[in-house]
Amino acid sequence: MAGLEVGFLAEVRIQEGEPLENALRRFKRKVQQEDIIKEVKRHSYYLKPGEKRRVKAALARKRNRKKARKEAD
Repeated sequence: MAGLEVGFLAEVRIQEGEPLENALRRFKRKVQQEDIIKEVKRHSYYLKPGEKRRVKAALARKRNRKKARKEAD
């Protein structure tokens, strides 16, 4: 994957006698905490600046509608 920084890599060392399932669980948690998946998806394709603004505005509208619905309850 061209353009990705090496700093994105999450690393988990398997401890002596630790089951692989536990290490895998720790790895998944670490990847989720560091938002690695979100970053990879964000960089997987190019958005023109105008399209980026439209997406950002649409997300803001969605967030505001959700907030208004929540306050109405």
